[in-house]
Amino acid sequence: MQTIAIKTAQNIDIDYEVAGLGERILARLIDYALYLAVYLIYIWTNGSSYHPSVFYSFTLPQILFLIFYGFYDIITELLFNGQSLGKYIMKIKVISLDGGRPRLGQYLLRYIFRLIDFGLTLQIGAIISVAVTENKQRIGDIVANTTLVRTKTRAGIDTLNFVDIEDDYQPIIPEAVMLADSDISLIHEVLNHFNKTADIIFVDRMAERICKQLDISIPHDLTSYKFLVAVLKDHNYYVLNVSPQLI
Repeated sequence: MQTIAIKTAQNIDIDYEVAGLGERILARLIDYALYLAVYLIYIWTNGSSYHPSVFYSFTLPQILFLIFYGFYDIITELLFNGQSLGKYIMKIKVISLDGGRPRLGQYLLRYIFRLIDFGLTLQIGAIISVAVTENKQRIGDIVANTTLVRTKTRAGIDTLNFVDIEDDYQPIIPEAVMLADSDISLIHEVLNHFNKTADIIFVDRMAERICKQLDISIPHDLTSYKFLVAVLKDHNYYVLNVSPQLI
C-alpha cells in the first residue's frame, strides 16, 4: 500500500496510507446514493418537481435541496474534519500536505475545482489525475495541496485505546490529564511510526516535547517509549475516572 510522509508542526514525519482510486470512487458513489435518497424523499413528500417553464419559481424545499446538493461536500468536510458520509464509511479523509488540518481556503479550492474534476470532464479528469499522480490527487487536490488518506484503525499501538485498566491501577503520570486530544493522537502516530520503522529518534523527541509541555521529567525506570505508553494509559485512566480535584 502506498504511503505518504507528512511533516507535522513538531517536525515529525508521520506516514499515512494514501486512499486508492477505488476507495475514492466508492465514497463518491455513497454520497451520490445519499443525494438520490434525499431527492426521492423530497419527491415522495412534495410530488413531482418537473416544471418545463424557465420562469417557474422554486419552492423552499427545492431551494434547500439545491443547497444540500451544491454545498454538501464543502460543508461536511469542514464540519467533520475532512469527511463526507461516503468518506466516513470508506474510512478516508482529506488532509493537507503541509502537515496541518486543511484550512478553509484549501477546502474552497477543492470545492471550486470540482467543476473541472466532476463537471467539465465528466469525472474522467478526476479519475485520470488520481491514477497518475504520485500522491493520488485529483486536480482540486493538486491546487489545494491536499490528498485523501486512510483512517482505518491499524493493529499495534492503536489498540492502546482499549487497554483494560485494572480496578486498583495507580497512574504514575497524573499530568497526562492535561493533554489535549490532538496531543494523544500525535503520540499514537509517533509510536505507530516506531513500530513500523524501529526509529527511536522521533519517540525520544516526542517524549521530550511532552515533558516540556507538562513540566515533568521521565521517571528514571522508564524508557522514552514506555513513558509515552504510560502517558496514553494514564490519560485514558483520567478520562474514564474524572476526579473533581483534576478539573
